[in-house]
Amino acid sequence: MRRPRGEPGSRAPRPTEGAICAGPGEPWSPSPNSMLRVLLSAQASSARLSGLLLLPPLQPCCLGPSKWGDRPSGGGPHAGPVQGLQRLLEQARSPGELLRWLGQNPTKVRAHHYPVALRRLGQLLGPRPGPPPVEQVTLQDLSQLIIRNCPSFDIDTIHVCLHLAVLLGFPSDGPLVTALEQERKFRLPPKPPPPLQPVLRGGQRLEAALSCPHFLRHPQQHLIHSLAEARPEELTPHVMVLLAQHLARHRLREPQLLEAIAHFLVVQEAQLNSKVVQKLVLPFGRLNYLPLEQQFMPCLERILAREAGMAPLATVNILMSLCQLQCLPFRALHFVFSPGFIDHVSDTPYALIVRRYLSLLDTAVELELPGYRGPRLPRRQQVPIFPQPLITDRARSKYSHKDIVAEGLRQLLGEEKYRQDLTVPPGYCTDFLLCVSSNGAVLPVRTQDPFLPYPPRSCLQSQAAWNPTTQDSTQRVLLILRERWHFCRDSRVLLGSRALRERHLGLIGYQLLPLPFEELESQRGLPQLKSYLRQKLQALGLRWGPEGG
Repeated sequence: MRRPRGEPGSRAPRPTEGAICAGPGEPWSPSPNSMLRVLLSAQASSARLSGLLLLPPLQPCCLGPSKWGDRPSGGGPHAGPVQGLQRLLEQARSPGELLRWLGQNPTKVRAHHYPVALRRLGQLLGPRPGPPPVEQVTLQDLSQLIIRNCPSFDIDTIHVCLHLAVLLGFPSDGPLVTALEQERKFRLPPKPPPPLQPVLRGGQRLEAALSCPHFLRHPQQHLIHSLAEARPEELTPHVMVLLAQHLARHRLREPQLLEAIAHFLVVQEAQLNSKVVQKLVLPFGRLNYLPLEQQFMPCLERILAREAGMAPLATVNILMSLCQLQCLPFRALHFVFSPGFIDHVSDTPYALIVRRYLSLLDTAVELELPGYRGPRLPRRQQVPIFPQPLITDRARSKYSHKDIVAEGLRQLLGEEKYRQDLTVPPGYCTDFLLCVSSNGAVLPVRTQDPFLPYPPRSCLQSQAAWNPTTQDSTQRVLLILRERWHFCRDSRVLLGSRALRERHLGLIGYQLLPLPFEELESQRGLPQLKSYLRQKLQALGLRWGPEGG
């Protein structure tokens, strides 16, 4: 004899694993998509849905034994009645029937039955085109049942009931949502008290400022304020090295901070070794800033005289910074160009970088120190200074104007009348080089020697001694890109390395034509850029094409 539908213990088709929330009278089995089906099927208002979005995300609900620990397994003595009650709730035809099954079976009700009841209530209220009104007494009784039993719910059950209650329109300040929210908060682990912030003073505040991830928003003002509050004894070498490195790394040419570093170096001269001094001096050369501190150079000369033989690489690094400032001390040059120093560094791991720096120092002596009469770097020890574009240019190549300028020159002059990225003696990599005749005509580079003689003085003297009437009348014009990162931040001052490169190329005899980034950025497209380049070249008296030869 068939049992009436809806009696406890009646058998229904077992749903598949992927089943979703079904309509009235159909079996339902929870799955990760069940919540989505309720959301799509329920006729909820936008206010209800917006309230739902404010709740914590719901993890997929599974009513198996692994998720709901209080549900007996299939072989237990109470498995049949508990599972039968769940089927009755899933198949209930009205909210009143839902409440009746929950109220008449108190010994069979488990925690997971309440989310099932709320889901079925959402189905009853949602899919039907004209559902009968639900009596408030029925909803209040269902709320009271959940409120009375929610202390025994686990955190997953509370989350599911809270989501469904909001979706079904229970007031956010009503007793049901309030009780479930309190239970949810009660289950959360207590938050640890916030750690006590130590009181930072002086140098500690300065060091903390340099380590702040949001520091670059207003770096100068923050540092100046922290530095002003520091007492002299709190400014340690470590803090001042951090400050110097930060200024150099971010191209911050802030006179007040640089003067503070210079004053610290002078005051702490006796306690500083050359390895620390090289880091303190770094921003002055990089930022092309000669401090006003009158004892700055005498102090460095004393440190170099005292420490030169102890740390060769640090000594050369200090001289590199002073080279950018055009303040090379003769006594230190005598030492680093001595055969003993050169032989010593040749056997060290940093021999190549030292030889490159010494080659640059020798170039500076040749071009900028006509009064120097001391030893020089032997020609066999010299290497190209910067035979490739600098690291910053390679790292920012996609932001550079070099490619579009090259295309503009190709269309304007032709590929045979310029050279790109040519390394000229004594080892400087150039952007664009043109060869120009005495009457201003741009010549094909392949028909000319693109290099000017180096060293310029000795070559000119030897040429004059051999034939005083012979002179090279061809000019070499260098188009030099001045990109945004070639300058100090928010300044029109070139970085020390850039200024040194342009200074030396000009002293060798190349005619420089700078192309500032502001002018390049203002050109809209290749036609405007070609017009801009034409005006620049014509301003130098250059001619090309049929009239220029």
